[in-house]
Amino acid sequence: MNDNYLEVLEQYEGETTEVRRGRGAWICERSDGVKLLKEYRGTLKRLEFEEAVLAGLRTLGLESVDQYVRNREGELFSTAEDGTRFILKDWFTDRECSLKDSREILGAVSWIAKLHRAFRQIPWQEDWNSGSMLPPGLAQEMQRHSREMKRVRTFISGKRKKSEFELCVMQHFEEYYGQALKAQKGLELLGKGQGEDRLFLCHGDLNQHHILMGGGQAAFIEFSQMHRGEQMEDLYHFMRKVMEKHGWNEHLGLSMLESYDRILPVGEQDKECLYYLFLYPEKYWKQLNYYNNANKAWVPEKNVEKLKSLQIQQEYKMQFLRKIQQ
Repeated sequence: MNDNYLEVLEQYEGETTEVRRGRGAWICERSDGVKLLKEYRGTLKRLEFEEAVLAGLRTLGLESVDQYVRNREGELFSTAEDGTRFILKDWFTDRECSLKDSREILGAVSWIAKLHRAFRQIPWQEDWNSGSMLPPGLAQEMQRHSREMKRVRTFISGKRKKSEFELCVMQHFEEYYGQALKAQKGLELLGKGQGEDRLFLCHGDLNQHHILMGGGQAAFIEFSQMHRGEQMEDLYHFMRKVMEKHGWNEHLGLSMLESYDRILPVGEQDKECLYYLFLYPEKYWKQLNYYNNANKAWVPEKNVEKLKSLQIQQEYKMQFLRKIQQ
């Protein structure tokens, strides 16, 4: 981590009383509240986009979102002597959402629905139509991942002597690849049928680490992946983490959907989108992608265990997906 933070903090109004390290950043106790300082490598346009949306959320009553602090010159980022750029933003001392507590999980899902509802009230601006604000659609992303899976299968097929990991990959490849193609096709058809009407602002990287619980409400942080897309993708990312942790507990999964639906109704197209997102074998692809980009001569034992665990949970996952369809 760059240690030029002290000279950077001097570029902001207010006094700093304490600084401690966080995850790749500094947590700063300041006269105007708790702030987070971190290096920034993105564009100014991206910062302006995030600032505008987050300010809009606060106007709509969702005040517990991190917000950028402008420096004395009115700029969104500050530059150290060595050229490193930093951002400062409001921060929270609450803890991350616990995936062990069912009540807290359901509360977090309700807050996700409130976030999505507020997102829908923020009008999309013409100058946001570029770059990371409009990433590739879900179907296109799945298509790319499926091609990567097929390349790995082709590579492993050509090997005479296969490791345990490679044997596990080959044993269930057709099953997972078939699910991938079905999910991809389903989302393509859903997108053609609905068009732009289904696209709203999304957090983009919503998991338990980015939902802080405390004081009877949730704080949302780290909007660096925020974009216009399918809001069900946000819900999927959070629910998948929970469901994997709880062995695809059907009752808990349906309770999460009900909690969301009470705040923001889940339509038939939303359920269909969610179904295809869950159907796509994302964790299987991740293991193959790790293998493809790492040392193929040696794969950690934990990766073999993850593949085996996926197959054990497969039956429970498909049972939950049938419930979503119903």
